[in-house]
Amino acid sequence: MSDRTAASAPRRVVVTGIGMVTPVGVGRERSWRALLAGENGIRRATLDDLSGLAVTIAGEVPDFDPGAFLDRREARRTDRFVQLAIAAADEAVAHSGLDISAVTDRVGVMIGSGIGGLATIEEGYRTLFEKGPARVSPFMVPMYIADMAAGQVSIRHGARGPNFDTVSACASGSDALGTAFETIRRGDADAMLAGGAEAAVTRMGLAAFHASRALSTRRDDDPAHASRPFDRERDGFVLGEGAAVLVLEEREFARRRGAPILAEMLGYGQSADAFHVTQPSENGEGAARAMREALRAAGLDASAVSYINAHGTSTPLNDKFETLSIKAAFGEEAFSIPVSSTKSMIGHSLGAGGGIEAAVCVLSIRDGRIHPTRNLEAPDPECDLDYVPEGARDLDVEVAMSNALGFGGHNSSLLFGRSDP
Repeated sequence: MSDRTAASAPRRVVVTGIGMVTPVGVGRERSWRALLAGENGIRRATLDDLSGLAVTIAGEVPDFDPGAFLDRREARRTDRFVQLAIAAADEAVAHSGLDISAVTDRVGVMIGSGIGGLATIEEGYRTLFEKGPARVSPFMVPMYIADMAAGQVSIRHGARGPNFDTVSACASGSDALGTAFETIRRGDADAMLAGGAEAAVTRMGLAAFHASRALSTRRDDDPAHASRPFDRERDGFVLGEGAAVLVLEEREFARRRGAPILAEMLGYGQSADAFHVTQPSENGEGAARAMREALRAAGLDASAVSYINAHGTSTPLNDKFETLSIKAAFGEEAFSIPVSSTKSMIGHSLGAGGGIEAAVCVLSIRDGRIHPTRNLEAPDPECDLDYVPEGARDLDVEVAMSNALGFGGHNSSLLFGRSDP
């Protein structure tokens, strides 16, 4: 079943399926329509006790019912981040039409999560301190470990190829996709289910990110305007959750089975700031290297890129330095490339963000439309690129770039392009 050859050219990789679960909707098309419409997915959090918290807003997935995907027993034994991943993976596999049972050893799973089962950890600690060690659940460890989204999806779909979790903070989902891309290119799999999943909207999640001075604190009474990437009034990100999974396949493998080819994955670049645990490197130099590496890997010039989906967190430092990094990577071309932030509508879903934003890039290529950056009302003079503030824009997207930057100085950049016949 393998296409592994000794040919010098790397194998080409295409996207054949997408699944999305986001704060603006459960499902790929629902989420995509909402993003194009500029809908707000940020509201007062409901999943945990908010008493005493300084920040009480978040991007939660609305009306998510794990019972629609898992039976009651399975749902009790899986953390929410795994449930979100399963929902996204099920949709992605159905979208692609891939019969995994026919090629089980050649299909792998890589789903990044930066934190894993935070709600399970919190509940386990409460049980330990309030009821004693004998009452701690025997399922606690397989519920909270960060690799379990990939593990559970593999078990569910019978995918027996390469399987693990990439953990690189907010770049985890992007790095999962990049690693899956490289796995197919070198011949170690014919198809991969890849993306990110996160569910850290918990009492501890909100408290900890607030303590690190990362969250917006001024708009609990106006959640719709809290996330303001590239706006001079921005004061921090909004914590979010969600999942997205893409089905990646070797191009000839996909063609032979008549799969719907949505886009081609062209390049993947990584770098480290080696600078600070939470702050980006000065002048955006680290992120610029990841973008240049993605272009180099794809064999493309900067002028080939039609659209950039920015990391765009709405923090004072990220947006300033990401703008500088785009200019450093693209030169004068930077001013002619539309850039938008998905986080302006759904908040920052940490390890899931790279998966969701990669899906957005593929859908932009498919439909020839890009979504806006919401709440950009008072432009920051230091953020002077085209951030699409006016609403969705029709655009012939030949090549789209997705950036993801994580605590610890992790930088990841992905490139997707229109697939030739």
